[in-house]
Amino acid sequence: PKTATIIENGNEKEISIAMVQANDILVIRPGERIPVDGVIVEGASSVDESMLTGESIPVDKTVEGRVTGGTVNGEGLLKFRATGVGKDTVLSRIIRMVQDAQGSKAPIQALADKVAAVFVPAVISIALITFFIWWGVTGEFVPSMIRMVAVLVIACPCALGLATPTAVMAGTGKGAENGILFKRSEALENAAKLDIIVMDKTGTLTLGKPVVVDVIPTQTSGLSPDGLLILAASLEKGSEHPIGKAIVRFAQEKGLALGDPMNFKAHSGLGVEADIEGGRFRFGKPKWFDQEFSMSDEAGKIILELQKKGRTVMALVKDRAVLGVVAVFDVLKPESRQAVKELHAENLKVVMLTGDNLETAKIIAAEVNADEVEAEVRPDEKSDRVKQLQKNNTLVGMVGDGINDAPALAQADIGFAIGTGTDVAIETGDVILSGGNLTGIPKAIKISRKTIATIRQNLFLAFVYNIILIPVAAGILAPFDLFPDFLRQLHPILAALAMAASSISVVTNSLRLYKADIS
Repeated sequence: PKTATIIENGNEKEISIAMVQANDILVIRPGERIPVDGVIVEGASSVDESMLTGESIPVDKTVEGRVTGGTVNGEGLLKFRATGVGKDTVLSRIIRMVQDAQGSKAPIQALADKVAAVFVPAVISIALITFFIWWGVTGEFVPSMIRMVAVLVIACPCALGLATPTAVMAGTGKGAENGILFKRSEALENAAKLDIIVMDKTGTLTLGKPVVVDVIPTQTSGLSPDGLLILAASLEKGSEHPIGKAIVRFAQEKGLALGDPMNFKAHSGLGVEADIEGGRFRFGKPKWFDQEFSMSDEAGKIILELQKKGRTVMALVKDRAVLGVVAVFDVLKPESRQAVKELHAENLKVVMLTGDNLETAKIIAAEVNADEVEAEVRPDEKSDRVKQLQKNNTLVGMVGDGINDAPALAQADIGFAIGTGTDVAIETGDVILSGGNLTGIPKAIKISRKTIATIRQNLFLAFVYNIILIPVAAGILAPFDLFPDFLRQLHPILAALAMAASSISVVTNSLRLYKADIS
């Protein structure tokens, strides 16, 4: 945010974020983005810290809890004391890490440029040698000059100069057709050489928001799954918590008629309670009820099994009896498994790197068949992990969508940014998947590999053309009567025609990329 609300002499005052000082007391209302780092002095709420930790479920915060600039406040009003402002905030440190990583990337010099640096002086030397040899042998100035000009014309490095840019142009065009934007030609060339793909979890492999996945009533409750869902969603109608909203949305999508809660009361970090249809119900985290009574074996077993699967579990209770549980989970994107499968088919190792807890990370990694998983990794540690993977000249690609992924995207040899992600990630990435579809990653690598193959074919055509025709232009066939006169005495006009034909062959070969199969 550009402004912040501070408390000065007992009154609220809105000031520019640049004017916030350490130890100022700030006020954050529900839904607002927290401007600076600090420690809560009053209030309780849940805070969406997914941009930092990758954890899709908001974190409950109370007095003495730490908040970070850039994260989003949930349903409660918070007052906190600023501890990190300006360049001392976590977000500012992340941005500095991104800039440092980008500055350390070495530029890549194209092979064609290296060859041309040697090729041009060599051709000029060959042309001069040709002139002096024929002038010395025949004593005829004009025919010797014609041979020299023919050598210069036929060796004009047009095909060599077109070999790389035409293929890169066609490759980037093919990528754009498929929603893959290569920001730099180096990214198009280097994606072909990648050995490892590192993928973020929240918002990249998963949808990045809680979705209801289990509705399980206990046998003693007498409720159906829809009956349990109606009660839970009716209770959550008065809640602003993301999990509550997800449950209400799920019930509404199923077309269920919800009741109106009476005497609603929210318990921050625990759950909610209200009167529905003449009964007092509570709906919240199991730990809320553990303090008051022992759950039945059936309820305890259901909750434990769901928690082992990485689910966030909420229990519905009436008169100290658990009526059932509702579990939410950050589910996989529909294309995640297919994307990883295609990456394996391209002989790439897939590593999942996330700030989420280990149990949840293992479950997601197993579902997509990732080769390795590293969990509970903070943003500053992500770039370090990528750097470790880059040892022994291993080329690493990083896929991410959030601010927390930006340092790793910058550190990686190729950063793949999800187009539906944050501006910071998109700005940092080398390749943008504009539609956000993960199958764009294997497609980008296939385009890159086909482009590199085309560049090599073009260079081969250009070199073969020069190796064969430069000696012909220099007059190597002149002593042999079996060859026609136009080859024994190659005229500059024919040399120009051959040079144009070589350029056309290279361009035509590059245009074949538009019809390449990358499915």
